[in-house]
Amino acid sequence: MTAELVRGQNHSLPQARLEIRVSAGKPVVAGATLGDEQGTVRGAEWVAHPGSPNLPGLEVSRQAAADHRLAVDLGALPETVHRVNILLALPPGAGGPDRFGALAAPFVSVTGLDGSEVASYTVTGLDSESAVVVLELYRRQGIWKVRAVGQGYAGGLAEMLGDQGLAQAHELAAAIQEAVGSGPARSVAAPPARSQDGGRTRRTPSRATNGGHDERTGAPPPPAPVPAPPLPPASSPAAADGPDGGAPQTAPGGPIDYAHPRRRNTPPPQPTAPPVPPGQHPQPVAGDATGWSMDERLYSQVWGMFEDLARTTAAYRSAVDFAESRMEQELDKALSDPRSRIGTAGDTARATARAKHDELVGRARDVLERDLAQLAAESGVVEPALPPAFASWDNPVWHGYRVPMEIPMALRVGDLHLPERPDLRIPMLLRLPLERGLWIDSGRSGSEAALMLESDQLRRAAMESAVAHAARLLAVYPAGEFTVRVIDPAGTGTPALAPLTGSGVLDAPPAAGARGVTAVLAELTQRVDLVQMALRGGAADSLPPGLDTAEQLLIVNDFPHGFDDRAVTQLRYLADEGPSVGVHLMMVADREDASAYGPVLDPLWRALLRVTPVPDDHLADPWVGHTWTYEPLLPPPGSQVVQQVLAQVAAARR
Repeated sequence: MTAELVRGQNHSLPQARLEIRVSAGKPVVAGATLGDEQGTVRGAEWVAHPGSPNLPGLEVSRQAAADHRLAVDLGALPETVHRVNILLALPPGAGGPDRFGALAAPFVSVTGLDGSEVASYTVTGLDSESAVVVLELYRRQGIWKVRAVGQGYAGGLAEMLGDQGLAQAHELAAAIQEAVGSGPARSVAAPPARSQDGGRTRRTPSRATNGGHDERTGAPPPPAPVPAPPLPPASSPAAADGPDGGAPQTAPGGPIDYAHPRRRNTPPPQPTAPPVPPGQHPQPVAGDATGWSMDERLYSQVWGMFEDLARTTAAYRSAVDFAESRMEQELDKALSDPRSRIGTAGDTARATARAKHDELVGRARDVLERDLAQLAAESGVVEPALPPAFASWDNPVWHGYRVPMEIPMALRVGDLHLPERPDLRIPMLLRLPLERGLWIDSGRSGSEAALMLESDQLRRAAMESAVAHAARLLAVYPAGEFTVRVIDPAGTGTPALAPLTGSGVLDAPPAAGARGVTAVLAELTQRVDLVQMALRGGAADSLPPGLDTAEQLLIVNDFPHGFDDRAVTQLRYLADEGPSVGVHLMMVADREDASAYGPVLDPLWRALLRVTPVPDDHLADPWVGHTWTYEPLLPPPGSQVVQQVLAQVAAARR
């Protein structure tokens, strides 16, 4: 199963010999650096680039191109190497773009020698950068992993190499650019078409279109939050070869074609919109984004709305701060002379400064209102078009629900909004399969909604929220490919668990008592151990025949009551290692109840994504610094939609 990474996410590498594939749409320079335990590049001999493409265990392209294939043999790397950074840079020369913001988002994938894709990453959020570290392969406790980095550098190769500790960074960057400039920069041809007899006909090279920037406020926007990138194009599991299965072929005078016949070099199709009359805003259309399917386009559009809301709000807040600062400076300057404080001069200065402040804030507010109105109109057409995995429980799409045949790309777990427009809510989508478990906080978080409820009401609401999340996961997975287990030591969650227990979607009743807790945790821990050993040993087919290979969700209620030290250790192990082999935690707990464990449980809480059963402003993004209010996704009061959906899931499982 391919892991589609987001920035900062990592994934285990199942084998030592790999291929790094890069698709950028325009010619770029690809290279790699070797780093020690601290990530320091010890010298120029630890950098693979077009002028020196071969290092022990590493080989990169010799020139700039739109597509690259880098060969990596982790077993052949020197013992002192603990990190391998894959980097991209824009080549020198006139006519080409000078920043990655003018290109379509580069797509990088890690594959085996047979072409099977291990992990992929779409590098989004770049603007003025001319060099970027896209991936990092790193060794930890003897195990190699890949991490999506996406760290860009406006200062180019020199700044990037200097940041990795290379003393002669500027000299080496100049040598790399000279080596690239001495050879013709060319794009790799688009995939050739196959004829009926298995041969290939040559196509003219195609180039990806450049990405643009949406200046919504007329001022340079702040960096955009990119919680999750659009789904990259699907890759083929085979390697490119010639008609005879050997090296790529070329006709006399034609370009060499290194592309796989099923890998296209063009971006996903974009919907076409009718021309917009001058002075009018375009009418919003559902699916108005890039993607190979309607679901992918809607997913990209939702995150585009999130970015637009973050940008326009940040621009408004920045304008207000500027107006306040300017007014203070003007008042300080006008009133610094004691003579101006007497008479009408001081009053006039204050009135003038206030008038300028109000004018600036009013103009900024007008721009904000315009953008918010456009986003609200877009939300009004996108929300009804969402598929079940992206839709809220009150969406009519659930009335026509059918058990799906394949796993969707993401799942909606709530809504996000900002105080400037509380009624404009953006779906919070998490990629599937889940890379982190969920912690549903049943304690008093300090929000107004939480303070209005008693402790037992909060606990009941938290358990009902957990059941709603579990029901959505069961509903969006194909029948039999997702299993829910429940630990409820004291039975306090029985009323909230009624939709799961009454519909028959649980393979076993909720585990109660210390014995039940021990049995479930031991079983899931053993499952994680077996699958990990099978994957690391390349023996996935040798798992015990009775092992349930479906993804597992463990709902833990009323933690830490009924859990001993061994059970706590097992929970931490499942939270850390479970997601990589399909075992996920959903903790319903109040952190204060577990305060007796002290810092022992801190890694457990950090490993889980915290959500709340009531609205709470605990989510913050590091890109623009906004604090977003999270709204849980619950069915409407009195609705039977969850029970109806679970009944269909149970019937399909039978």
